[in-house]
Amino acid sequence: MATRQPFTDSDTADEAVRATCDDATICKRFATSKSYWKDPYIQYFVRSVGERKAPEINRGYYARVRGVNHLLDAFIRKAECDCQVINLGAGLDTTFWRLKDENLMPRKFFEVDFPTVVARKIHYIKTKPPLSKPLIETHSTDSLLLDAHSLDSDRYCIIGADLRDISNLDEKLKKFQLNPELPTLLLSECVLVYMTPSQSSNVVHWAAETFHTAMFINYEQLNMSDRFGQVMIENLQRRQCILAGVEACQSLESQKERFLKTGWEHADALDMMTVYSMLPQEDVGRIERLEFLDEKELLQQLLQHYTICWATKDKINLGLSQLAF
Repeated sequence: MATRQPFTDSDTADEAVRATCDDATICKRFATSKSYWKDPYIQYFVRSVGERKAPEINRGYYARVRGVNHLLDAFIRKAECDCQVINLGAGLDTTFWRLKDENLMPRKFFEVDFPTVVARKIHYIKTKPPLSKPLIETHSTDSLLLDAHSLDSDRYCIIGADLRDISNLDEKLKKFQLNPELPTLLLSECVLVYMTPSQSSNVVHWAAETFHTAMFINYEQLNMSDRFGQVMIENLQRRQCILAGVEACQSLESQKERFLKTGWEHADALDMMTVYSMLPQEDVGRIERLEFLDEKELLQQLLQHYTICWATKDKINLGLSQLAF
């Protein structure tokens, strides 16, 4: 009988990172319950709305969701849906269902996360008809591949894999019909920061090497060397969350550099305060009326410590370098 491997510090760290997936989903569930944006599917992953979140947290998530979706949707429109999307560290994200509802479905939508996270998501999909029905509607045959750690249909695929093992990731994606010739959008939200700089560089480099026409959207921390950034790091450390890749989060330049050094042609980055100011102001006005925000400075500080960085390479001249806010 095989003996159980001793539980290591890295297991604890991985478990803490997996817990951040629940944090994000719980925060999004609360913000949508307050009408910051609409997401009819998130309720199937987190049943109760949970305890109240501070208004600055809700506005921060609003900026994140709106900002990432702006670039993602712009890419899909540029490619006229003839593309694929890979969400790295997707957690309990609901983007696939939103894109189907908005007639913005790519040729195939892939999600990758730790096998334990994937197993939970697959369980929710299997047991909740509002989640499984859209999947079946976009699938042409009777057979859906469904096991504990992977789900594969014509248009949607979830894979359990560790992003730190690139060859295994590449092998699994290709097994499920990833097409390197298709324009490809890769997305990661607060994922690369939990990997060492060399591990995240490997992911970013693999993506640049694999796809000739692609865009990578990365949402994560910024300005982490100032006092506010240090407090963020300490708070996460108390929960055993180690930001192993924090050195890439020092500035907008260091964020862009990671992509420009690994084979991407073009990279841009904005802090979330700037993104927030560039979102459609009528809708921003609407959400600012939802809850009174006492300390505007706190929101500003929070948004200045997150960024969206996006990088492109464009062999077939789709005009990807024009995508911006």
